[in-house]
Amino acid sequence: MEDILRPIYQERASNRNTLGILIMEKKKMISPETDNFDSILLVIVQSSEEKWYVKHYQFGEQSAALHVIDRDLLNEWIETSSYRRAVEWIINGRIIYDRNEYIAQLKETLRVFPQSKRQLRLAIEFSKLTRSYSESRNLYASGDYLDAYSKLLRTLHYLGRIAIIEKGYHPEVMVWAQVKRIDPEVYKLYEELVRSIEETKKRVELMFLAIDVALNKRVNKCASHLIEVMQEQEQPWGFGELKTHPSITPYKYDLVSTIEYLVSKDIIQVTLEETKSKTILHRKYQVNKEVMKQELE
Repeated sequence: MEDILRPIYQERASNRNTLGILIMEKKKMISPETDNFDSILLVIVQSSEEKWYVKHYQFGEQSAALHVIDRDLLNEWIETSSYRRAVEWIINGRIIYDRNEYIAQLKETLRVFPQSKRQLRLAIEFSKLTRSYSESRNLYASGDYLDAYSKLLRTLHYLGRIAIIEKGYHPEVMVWAQVKRIDPEVYKLYEELVRSIEETKKRVELMFLAIDVALNKRVNKCASHLIEVMQEQEQPWGFGELKTHPSITPYKYDLVSTIEYLVSKDIIQVTLEETKSKTILHRKYQVNKEVMKQELE
């Protein structure tokens, strides 16, 4: 396959702007990892006006997709898991060309998965989880049990990804096969929800309890990124002030659900400050130092 594709990538390999080239080949008949193409060529460039360029090819019965990606955008994908396939291509792809061992070092960084990067990824997945979990509870309370079930399934998906990150791995496209290997306890929750013969309402009820237990075990670890940011200043944070903090950017859209969840667990406290109005108070947030102190003891 590589020989057939050589004319496509050879010219790019000789370009000084190219940092490295990987190939990811289809291993099964159905291959979500490669978007069902027989091969994926990933070309990483130092800079590009078009941050992400994609072209599809056909040769006989075979197909291939070429992705040319700007280094900065690729780093953003890795940091935030916004395009998981690319991370999987780097981890499992075979190096065709590597300038100054750029890809080799990138592979090693992904393999090690440093704690600081893990904290951010946990915060991102946790923010999505709290949003989905809150929506599921609201739908259940309004009697929309099928919609609540659907949101709960999404909540479990985020919990599965958190379980994988906790163990020091990057979540793959086929996340539940990975969870089954890495955290059977979380996988069992997924099986219980989708295979239970209970009526939908009862299934959702029971799963709320199970997820509460699973979250209680993980909440401090998942919230550590946000807590560290909030401890940068002594005074309480206004929500708008916190939302615009550069470190919060990757999960700012789901920040409100994270804050509300942590308030419900007493990890974050609400403080009220006066405004120009005598009847309206400004709601601000700060870390509950007593609770955090107890956790450290």
